[in-house]
Amino acid sequence: MIIKGPLITGVFIERPNRFITLVEVNGKIVRSHLPDPGRLKELLIPGTEVLLKPATNLDSRKTKFSTVMVRFEGRLISLVSALPNKFVKESIEKNILPMLKNYKIIRPEVPYGNHRFDFLLNNHEGFKFYLEVKSVTYVKNGIARFPDAITARGTRHVVALSELMQSGINSGILFVCQRDDPASFEPMWDRDPIFSKALFEASKMNVNIWCISTTVTETEITFKRQIPVNLTPPKSG
Repeated sequence: MIIKGPLITGVFIERPNRFITLVEVNGKIVRSHLPDPGRLKELLIPGTEVLLKPATNLDSRKTKFSTVMVRFEGRLISLVSALPNKFVKESIEKNILPMLKNYKIIRPEVPYGNHRFDFLLNNHEGFKFYLEVKSVTYVKNGIARFPDAITARGTRHVVALSELMQSGINSGILFVCQRDDPASFEPMWDRDPIFSKALFEASKMNVNIWCISTTVTETEITFKRQIPVNLTPPKSG
């Protein structure tokens, strides 16, 4: 998937709140919108190189830039939490993702009860499939983990997907790592044990749980591979 530019290189200074970064660009400090509200403390380290995208709709914005990528340990990582949805949509349409090769999109942003899921799909046999997409940026020791902050909304989505499976409607979650280095995925039990347990229970209900890695450059994001998912709770003590 093409990432529209141009992008400007800067140096991360600090993050005064969830949605604003201060970045040095050509010797000047600029305020830049951060399109990922996650913690990101492992990535946004003062002095780190970041890439900014100039805003095109200045009349409706408080900042002139968005901080869209960070260069961490030599690789680019996307910081746009909405990008995986666009990437998955295009990848399904182009039949790129191995786990969803037999599916087509009926419509995005589909309501179900009190919830709204990212996609409603169906396959060639006409079976419906509700799909939720989650963005992952945290990787440590080759393991991608989610969430990096408590997500009550994410937990509600997981529970609702489990209820769909119980009612005979197929459902799944696709975790999209916006970086190319993870070898496997597991929930972040220490930061959000409630979400992690809900995900583990969902797997026992046969909710499909997948994770993929991607390769990110300044101009595109592409599918790299599907990686193993480990949902086993850690041993206490």
